[in-house]
Amino acid sequence: MYRISELADLVGLSRTALLYYEKLELICAKRLSNGYRVYNDRDVQRIRLIQQLQAGGLTLKECQACLEAKVDRALLKKRLDHLDQEIEHKQQSRRLLAALLGEGVQHEWHDTLSEVAPDAHLDWLITQGFNEKEALRLKWLSKDMNEHDKYMADFMKVFETLERWGPGSEEETRKALSLLPKTPETILEIGSGKGLSTRVLAKHTAAAITAVDNELSAINKLNDTMQKEGLSEQVSPVCASMTELPFDERSFDLIWAEGCAYIMGTENALKEWKPLLKESGLLVISDLVWLTDEPHPESAAFWKSEYPDIQTIETRLAQIKAAGYQTLQQFTISLDAWRNYFMPLQARVDELKPDMADSAAIKDISKELDIYHNHLGDEFGYHFFIVQKLS
Repeated sequence: MYRISELADLVGLSRTALLYYEKLELICAKRLSNGYRVYNDRDVQRIRLIQQLQAGGLTLKECQACLEAKVDRALLKKRLDHLDQEIEHKQQSRRLLAALLGEGVQHEWHDTLSEVAPDAHLDWLITQGFNEKEALRLKWLSKDMNEHDKYMADFMKVFETLERWGPGSEEETRKALSLLPKTPETILEIGSGKGLSTRVLAKHTAAAITAVDNELSAINKLNDTMQKEGLSEQVSPVCASMTELPFDERSFDLIWAEGCAYIMGTENALKEWKPLLKESGLLVISDLVWLTDEPHPESAAFWKSEYPDIQTIETRLAQIKAAGYQTLQQFTISLDAWRNYFMPLQARVDELKPDMADSAAIKDISKELDIYHNHLGDEFGYHFFIVQKLS
């Protein structure tokens, strides 16, 4: 026989818990002449059976039902499903913690944050010690805080010899320029890269051009090109972030941004760049868009990861209007403009692959090239929007 304190020590429960068990008639104490409760070995075994059932996730009342009648299989199946969900959640938690410690991949987590909390994601990366440039690259490219430096070294090795770092052509730039309703005197080109579009703007306008990029090697290349072309007096290269442009409000007649607004979010770009335009100033922006409402699942999954803010043309037009602009002209760039970019990139990847077979950057670029080969043209493309500031 066991007094309640002895039983509590034996089964690892509190006196209050045992009294509740007794209230539910799960155990039954006998009263001694002095009023003390005492329990027998049968009570001990019932408690231990209940504890085993509770270890399977059953509540105390569900345990009672199992003791008093046949096992409710539907109830057990429900509890099993719930437990499987909890295990999967715990496994996800473990994978995340392991990834943050460098023991696993972080891609899925960064993808999710880029979709549901893009600004907070960027701020958090900066808090972790990355400058804004590297935080943006980590967000869009490496997606791994522990392997970022290695990834970017491989990534830049691929692109360092390429003339183009994105889709486009001189013909597309000239076409967009020809659709402007007035000739600009001051142009801010954002995301200038090595200066391919800058050269077209300089040769076909008399405007003073400020060319901005956050990659110093690209700015140096642009500067060399402008000097060789005799355009250095017309073009002023600036190494700066598109999110913190060091210019006064109402400084430019035209802002030109080919294929780069996604870095800070197209809607953010429309809002943040607008004050830099003079009254009725113009903005030329190209952005990746869906050309169909039903893309192939492979294409949809890829761009959901790589560019979760990809939209249809109609959605972008609505966003442009909501941001206080009027759309004057628009067109989708040609497949030739894409080939100018991805065919040399494919050749470069094929050249490097034998010696960089394990490179995460090479694998990611190869996957992107597969998407171009399989789905470009019918499903997605770059679209130019020529818009005018209304207020």
